[in-house]
Amino acid sequence: MTISSIYRRLEDRAEISPDSIAILAPDRAPLTFGRLLAHVQEAVPHLGALGIHRNDKVAIVLPNGPEMLVAFLSIACGATAAPLNPAYGASEFDFYLSDLDAKGLVVQAGARSPVVAVAQARGIPVIEIVPKLDGPAGLFDLPGTSAASGAPSSIAEGEDIALVLHTSGTTSRPKMVPLSHQNLCASAGHIGQALALGPSDRCLNIMPLFHIHGLVAAALASLAAGASVVATPGFDAPRFFDWVAAFQPTWYTAVPTMHRAILARAGENRQALDRASLRFIRSCSSPLSPTVMAELEAQFGVPVIEAYGMTEASHQISSNPLPPRVRKPGSVGVPTVTEIGIMEAGGERLLGQGAGGEIVVRGPNVMHGYAHQVGGQAFADGWFRTGDLGHLDADGYLFIEGRIKEIINRGGEKVAPREVEEVLLQHPAVAQALVFAMPDKTLGQEVAAAVVVRDASVTEKQLRQSVAARLAYFKVPRRVITVSALPLGPTGKPQRIGLAEKLGLMEEYAPAAEAPDECAGPRDPVEEFLAETWREVLRIPSVGIHQRFLDLGGDSLLAARIVARVCQQLDVDLTLLDFLDAPTIAGQALVLGNKLL
Repeated sequence: MTISSIYRRLEDRAEISPDSIAILAPDRAPLTFGRLLAHVQEAVPHLGALGIHRNDKVAIVLPNGPEMLVAFLSIACGATAAPLNPAYGASEFDFYLSDLDAKGLVVQAGARSPVVAVAQARGIPVIEIVPKLDGPAGLFDLPGTSAASGAPSSIAEGEDIALVLHTSGTTSRPKMVPLSHQNLCASAGHIGQALALGPSDRCLNIMPLFHIHGLVAAALASLAAGASVVATPGFDAPRFFDWVAAFQPTWYTAVPTMHRAILARAGENRQALDRASLRFIRSCSSPLSPTVMAELEAQFGVPVIEAYGMTEASHQISSNPLPPRVRKPGSVGVPTVTEIGIMEAGGERLLGQGAGGEIVVRGPNVMHGYAHQVGGQAFADGWFRTGDLGHLDADGYLFIEGRIKEIINRGGEKVAPREVEEVLLQHPAVAQALVFAMPDKTLGQEVAAAVVVRDASVTEKQLRQSVAARLAYFKVPRRVITVSALPLGPTGKPQRIGLAEKLGLMEEYAPAAEAPDECAGPRDPVEEFLAETWREVLRIPSVGIHQRFLDLGGDSLLAARIVARVCQQLDVDLTLLDFLDAPTIAGQALVLGNKLL
């Protein structure tokens, strides 16, 4: 029998094995399937008491961790969950809450996020959860309401919308993707089948839980299979191997940038690796280099399974199989629950085996259509058009060749060029703006912009700061180049493709063949101070002055800690933007040298 709702899946697992562990977290007691189901059964009536029912959208802005996962499950079972990136600014939160027509906002008690003020200004009820830190991982109280007694009466079913996420499109307005319980359960079930997940498995989740990758591939697929999931605070390269040692996961899933950061620390964590219980590693959300795949397999001694997914298909579309079946480096595997076709340009007809064209998909995991969309441009003859180019080989393995859409894939974070352009155009000195992708050796792609200015005195840093004030940090252009005119195509449309090469941004940021001086030691007291700070914060034994921060496992939180320490110790005004602009010790020493003059 097909189980078509999240609640029924949890109910089924709790009935089969109520005392089996469902969710774990650092420094917390484990949560069983029985306790998890009981919590959901208590939470749904609480939502009803607040006037929130099936298909009502509830925004969730919580840090990564067990409460975020349990909040998602609880809300999805009685309403519609809409997780948002906690890194958004006030203007972004205002857009998303308005677009969602949110009936409530869930935050942690005492949260200082700007989303609280935005929700209050819009008259949206703010629901503050209080984690039960002395209880099993993920349990929380919902103060201010009283749950009805007896069995919940408004549990969501298969056709109800369980999850709403926004995904960037070719327009500046992010598209709302509604995913039903049937969509999510189909995807979770087939991820479990592709990976042969069972009750003895345990996933170490390091992906953000506001992202489809973490929610479905790591969490739902595990729980649906009766396996457990470790809900970490998010990716933390220095703590990754500690978690592997403590929780003994059988697998983890991540984006390529995370895999690279993990590889950078593998050598110094040989003992943890030798004792690990991993049976495979999964990679998805952006292309994985065959070289990185080979290094991962050599270090961990387990197969790396690369998959292909997107939000509109409830994450997974295809996956390389587990051994002994063939895994093909460079491919994203074979279809799982999804049918895959290759369609000619214009979406007129399907192409034969080996032919290149647009990848199209259909299946029970694929959404029925974007919310608010007029017309069926996303579909062609019942097939969802992914906007990706690729081909299927003779064995049915899918190879992705590029993108039709102009989305910038910054290490798994999708950025819509027009959204960034509109913010740039709000600066009084900017007359025209064109945002495009430029290559980056760590992230794959980075955001760049070309602008035509009215005031030649405006600086690149001023323009980048204006974007940073409005958008999340990953949307801020790494470079802003001033040009006399934007390049236009034959039809008069701006041309993004090839612009990085035209503006000379290829060699500076493209992957280098080798970097012989990357691990050179400090040359002066400032570089020595920075090297010591990096080693302490990143928890690594050594660092070269030309090694990039992200390559060493750094992230925005660790960067903020380094910036704070530098400002305090050297009595200098260093901003996070200064840090990200000079992501090596040598580069930062130059920045500090100018500030200390």
